Amino acid sequence: MDAAICETVSAPTNIAVIKYWGKKSVALNTPINSSVSVTLNQDDLKAVTTVAASTEWTEDRLWLNGTEEDIRGSKRVQTCLREVRRLARDRVVGGRVVVRKEDWPKYGVRIASANSFPTAAGLASSAAGYAALVAALAKLFCVEEEYPGQLTAIARQGSGSACRSLYGGFVEWTMGAREDGADSIGRVIADEKHWPELRALICVVSSAKKDTSSTTGMSTSVKTSPLLGYRAAALVEPRLAEINAAYRARDFETFGRITMQDSNQFHATCLDTYPPIFYMNDVSKSIIRVVHAINAHAGRVRAAYTFDAGPNAVIYALADDLLDVLAALLIYYPAVGAAYVSDPAMNAAARRRSLPADLLEMLERTGRTPRAGDVKKIYVTTAGDGPRSLPAAECVLDAEGNPKVDYKPKMKTSEPSLAQRACAAAADEGAAVVAALAAVAVAVAALCAAVVAFGAATSEGLALLVA
Repeated sequence: MDAAICETVSAPTNIAVIKYWGKKSVALNTPINSSVSVTLNQDDLKAVTTVAASTEWTEDRLWLNGTEEDIRGSKRVQTCLREVRRLARDRVVGGRVVVRKEDWPKYGVRIASANSFPTAAGLASSAAGYAALVAALAKLFCVEEEYPGQLTAIARQGSGSACRSLYGGFVEWTMGAREDGADSIGRVIADEKHWPELRALICVVSSAKKDTSSTTGMSTSVKTSPLLGYRAAALVEPRLAEINAAYRARDFETFGRITMQDSNQFHATCLDTYPPIFYMNDVSKSIIRVVHAINAHAGRVRAAYTFDAGPNAVIYALADDLLDVLAALLIYYPAVGAAYVSDPAMNAAARRRSLPADLLEMLERTGRTPRAGDVKKIYVTTAGDGPRSLPAAECVLDAEGNPKVDYKPKMKTSEPSLAQRACAAAADEGAAVVAALAAVAVAVAALCAAVVAFGAATSEGLALLVA
């Protein structure tokens, strides 16, 4: 494999706060409504894709997480390849023309991609994957856009939300009006540096592939859900304008409220679909109750949940509120393993955090029973940038053009040390003690209230006898 004709790129996932659900054109993969999302930091979650070209390869090939996929049977991949190849220019490396534009048809392409997070589990893995694919192909073929956002229009034809992962920060996917879909593109509302205090906790409830794919679910909802049509026609645009303004103003109260309302409405359209689609499970619903308890205690929005097409929760919060939110989650969704929380320092700080007794009482009323294993992992992350070019050392293909065995994307955080594991184990015991003490405190408070009530009743009875 010629290293001069190879590119490796990483791309982030994104989590929509105004959801896209339903296609206006299946052929062009355009949506029935606009949407907007936060691009997450790829130091924590990303897809890494290598593309290489050679005249010795007679056909294109694709591997995903080490498994070869049928590239000829994938219309979406073929569309991305065709559209990027159409824009190919001379490849110049070190001032030397390595491949002339007219010679590209002689080259076969090999693609290898790997995710650092679960695939097809409702965490927008396809968005990261297709964004990385298009960005890597564009670099390989030395593409220059004919108009702003053209590459996002190509990525959209692979996976709709991929058009948002080609940019960092807060990114809108504009529905567009043109028949050819050329104006159905991603655009930046605010870059990744705009709101440095914004944080996200990703609770992986299940890493399994979902029962109903997004493509199938959308198609069924469009055909059978009257609520979906009304939402797209009457509700999305005003809500989109409001949340865009809130993000620009760094107004978390409004941002959080709309984020939760739109998530609830999206899943309501899934329930309104016939037959109904269930993406959330009982653990997902318990997380919703915990978040609302935290907010009710504060009298403001401290945390805001959203769920894509899957059971996994993304909880947005500001930096000053993050520790309390994470501490509550660790009590009611205890750790499984030393690497349960992706950020060891944040994990340790949250475990040491003491929550107010009245908040613990409100959390107790949610009905959630602490149980390890209901949440498999918690990622702590921020808003992040768009695709990055990576060095040759992170290439997913080996020197022969085959996928590297057991390739894992390099991440910011490493496996915890033995000392960290020991501290985490001790913290687990401490968290259990805190939870037990909290339950005792709630019981004692209830007993005291009963005693006071009994005393009051007794005094009243004695007063009546004296009278």
